[in-house]
Amino acid sequence: MSKPALDLTETTVSSQNVYDGELLHVRADQARLPDGKIAVREYIIHPGAVVILPLLGNGELVLERQHRYPLHRDFYELPAGKIDCGEEPLLCAQRELLEETGYTAKNWRYLTTLHPCIGYSDEKLIYYLAEELTFKGASLDDGEHLEVFTLTLATALEWVREGKITDNKSVSGLFWAEKVLRGEW
Repeated sequence: MSKPALDLTETTVSSQNVYDGELLHVRADQARLPDGKIAVREYIIHPGAVVILPLLGNGELVLERQHRYPLHRDFYELPAGKIDCGEEPLLCAQRELLEETGYTAKNWRYLTTLHPCIGYSDEKLIYYLAEELTFKGASLDDGEHLEVFTLTLATALEWVREGKITDNKSVSGLFWAEKVLRGEW
């Protein structure tokens, strides 16, 4: 006979808004732990984002090179973007793919939702595979600068192994692409 599951729920006692930015909001809560003690829980409220795996007819993926200010370096990434308030994730993915890469896709497939920072953020990343791409021309957001390029999945995975692709959302997406494109998932 199995043991009943422990109740690990933490409940909010009080909540304080620490910072409200354009993208992120920081909270500091007092939470009651399962043993009755009170602890501070600081976390970031994030609107969520989509990550797109754009697959060309020749089997190559569309990726981006973009400078990321917090780390002061360029990163190789899958196209992605923040979900606007009230926006449907698929519509966000379609908008972001066109804005950033210039492509539209005839076929869209939801892959998964991942939570990249569970210790300090409620952010979720919603992944889509985009196929049957047509190039229409990019229209970057104001202040957005990036380079679009294509790469085989094998080369992209090699770049992960070599440490050339280190962005977690892209690494996770490429591993998903590998399983999906091999028909294993």
